[in-house]
Amino acid sequence: MTADYALDFAWYGDDFTGAAATMEALAFGGLPAVLFLEMPTAEQLARFPGLRGVGIASTSRTQSPDWMRANLPMAFQALADLGARVIHYKVCSTLDSAPHIGNIGCALEIGLELFDNAFVPVVIAAPQMRRYQAFGHLFAGVGAGIHRLDRHPVMARHPVTPMDEADVALHLSRQTDVAIGCLTLEDYASGADAALAGLMAKGVRAVTLDELDAGSEAEAGRLIWAASEGKPLFAIGSQGVEYAVIRHLVASGQHVLPPMPTSRGRVLTPVMVVSGSVSPITAAQIQWARANGFTTFVLDAAALCRGEDVVTPLRAAALAALQAGQDVLVHTAEGPEDPCVAALAQALKETGTDPAVFNQRIGETLGALLAGLTREAGLKRMVISGGDTSGHAMRQMGIFALEALAPTIPGASLSRAYAAGDFDGLEIALKGGQMGSEDYFGWIRDGGGARP
Repeated sequence: MTADYALDFAWYGDDFTGAAATMEALAFGGLPAVLFLEMPTAEQLARFPGLRGVGIASTSRTQSPDWMRANLPMAFQALADLGARVIHYKVCSTLDSAPHIGNIGCALEIGLELFDNAFVPVVIAAPQMRRYQAFGHLFAGVGAGIHRLDRHPVMARHPVTPMDEADVALHLSRQTDVAIGCLTLEDYASGADAALAGLMAKGVRAVTLDELDAGSEAEAGRLIWAASEGKPLFAIGSQGVEYAVIRHLVASGQHVLPPMPTSRGRVLTPVMVVSGSVSPITAAQIQWARANGFTTFVLDAAALCRGEDVVTPLRAAALAALQAGQDVLVHTAEGPEDPCVAALAQALKETGTDPAVFNQRIGETLGALLAGLTREAGLKRMVISGGDTSGHAMRQMGIFALEALAPTIPGASLSRAYAAGDFDGLEIALKGGQMGSEDYFGWIRDGGGARP
């Protein structure tokens, strides 16, 4: 690591689970990192000596370009003021975005205005997570299969940002007029530096980077690290940005990976899970949990939308289960085909409710429920499933920072929460809806930790 910068990385996550995934990529890669829910105060930073990475979690993936133009410049500048070598706008590894919501192109334009970089690297792929880019096209693993993004069984049917284009540069070109190019696997073989110079000579300002294996990942990391020599570099991508740089540093003998943390074991109190995800992957995890000791409850989102009090009886039933020593899971739906999804759509239409506003209400409702039950039942460990849900729920609990404790699948580790009040020291896992093994909730119940 260089001594010229106070930090190696400062990142701004476009959702909470993704922001946490970047923290764990650094922490388990041997670079101490902490994720904050807001820009940290000097006193809060002082609690974490020796940091090499600082992140801020946001909900920008669900926001409009107007919101982004009003908020991102200050956030990016604040991260730069921390003295970071790489300022990273963290986006989802499945590229969730559209011109009207979560516009990555808008973030690119803001970054180019603030930072005098020759080019902005765009790294969406992360082979550790079975996310691959080959000749500009993004692929993602689900179960035993690998799918091109526009044929992905989850992302092609995403309820807010369905993916119909796998070419990363083409997808982003719908969101910005900035010229975007690609460095391919073939470019790496023939000389990436010359290929990059050729793109910039044509006026390209952002470059997507292919990654298929350890070698191409290390080459992407080399390009990022070299571009950050002398002045801070603005980058866009998944936690693949950090994975790539660490891979390069290890391959070039500049860094040694530490051993992965082991399981923290079970806690004495029950574990609680709340889920606002409609992903079929989360649905399978809910079904596994029900079959393996979790008591499950449904938060009737349609009734909540119509103004009915569904929380009071749900709270009472969940508390009784927790006090009886049962692990509890509260969810809004079991996959996109659950009748609850259609019922909510009808309720939104009947009441004229803005779906984005109601999604926030669901997250806040689940967060308030989780906070109240944690106090009443004395819980020590919990899971929030769904990237958007996590952001709204965490704010309800007054948590200001997270620190990675034990890995599970990449991007969904068990973390320690820092808070001013009751929730300081809680163990919490944030999981994106499309992430995780079928037994993920049980894995967290058992304390996480690397598996053979």
